[in-house]
Amino acid sequence: MGTKVKETCTVISQECIGKDIYSMWLQTKTIAGNAKPGQFVSVYTQDGGKLLPRPISLCEIDKEKGALRLVYRVTGKHTGTEGFSRLGAGAQLDLLGPLGNGFPLEEAEGKKVFLMGGGIGVPPMLETMKQLHAQKMAVLGYRDELFLDKEFAKNGDVYIATEDGSAGTKGNVMDAIRENALEADVIFACGPKPMLRAIKAYALEKGIPCWISMEERMACGIGACLGCVCQSTEVDSHSHVHNKRVCKDGPVFLSTEVEL
Repeated sequence: MGTKVKETCTVISQECIGKDIYSMWLQTKTIAGNAKPGQFVSVYTQDGGKLLPRPISLCEIDKEKGALRLVYRVTGKHTGTEGFSRLGAGAQLDLLGPLGNGFPLEEAEGKKVFLMGGGIGVPPMLETMKQLHAQKMAVLGYRDELFLDKEFAKNGDVYIATEDGSAGTKGNVMDAIRENALEADVIFACGPKPMLRAIKAYALEKGIPCWISMEERMACGIGACLGCVCQSTEVDSHSHVHNKRVCKDGPVFLSTEVEL
């Protein structure tokens, strides 16, 4: 890894693309050039009262233009994310990144792949889908309102599940797989824990490798604070317990390595 840097980036543009969902393009000097699908950045707030940066996954990476797209959810009033959402073109933000390990694209080259995203786990699957050379199917789960679905459709087949049934399959991503009788050789997924738990069980049952990105809230982003540990199946060399640090060892894990 060792390529992470802290740099001041400039907002190119920002728009609201769904209820509390914002899309921000940032100009970077070096982070975009080093970034891989599935990685994240820690974004520092300009509010001195909030010391911890907010981890936000990379939605799109434009290496030629040195730009990153962050798609994130505003989590409430007076939060770091609400502060970010008010920034317009020309504003500056400090970023530390790229962080984490990203998805192992080489494991899926030339295969049939499910790219599964749920809620705010949808954005990191977009760049993953764009960079993957494989037969790709995006299976996306939303509560109600869709976002980014048109961008996914430019890169392969898209199947949608909504909790309220307003689009696609009524239910969750597993319901969409069943309803459309979909099959794959490899799974890449990001989303809330119940979704990842169901995907892990499905992958075990089908005997297919599955990599999941853990959406735990990461504080320091570099593995020092242990605020984001998840239970692992083997013992961690750092703390000698069944833990992995999501930010440092992940956020992407082979699903059989972690307890959900």
